[in-house]
Amino acid sequence: MNLSSFYPVLGVEDIPAAHDFYTRLFGFETVFEADWYVSLRHGEQPQFELALLNPEHPTVPAGYRVPARGLLLNVEVADVDAEYQRLVVKEGLKPELDIRTEEFGQRHFIVAAPGGVLIDVITEIPMTGEYAAS
Repeated sequence: MNLSSFYPVLGVEDIPAAHDFYTRLFGFETVFEADWYVSLRHGEQPQFELALLNPEHPTVPAGYRVPARGLLLNVEVADVDAEYQRLVVKEGLKPELDIRTEEFGQRHFIVAAPGGVLIDVITEIPMTGEYAAS
C-alpha cells in the first residue's frame, strides 16, 4: 500500500467548538470547511492533519453515527510545562489528568476537547525505575 495521507476524522457534535479548539489552541489551520465537515492541517507542520465530522452525516454508515468516544490523541511537544501553563493556567482548560512525570519516559497532562476526545500533551523524558532497566 502506497499511502499519500493518513489522518483521524473525529465525529463531533459541536463542530464550531471543536474547530475553534484545534485552530486556536493547537495551531491547526482550516483547509476545507462545511457545516458538517472541517479539514485541518497544522500550520507549522502540514504533514499533521485532522478532520471533524458531524457523526449524523449520511456519509457515515448507519449504525456508526455516534460521536467519537474513548479516543486519546497524543500531542508531543518540546516543553510540556510551558504548554500546561498556556492551556491550563492561562486558557483555563480543565486537566483530566494533571501534569506528572511517568517512569515509562513521559511528562504529560491530559485535557478534553469539545465532544470528549482526550488530548494527551507529552514531552518525552528519560525512563526511570523498572523501565530504565529494560
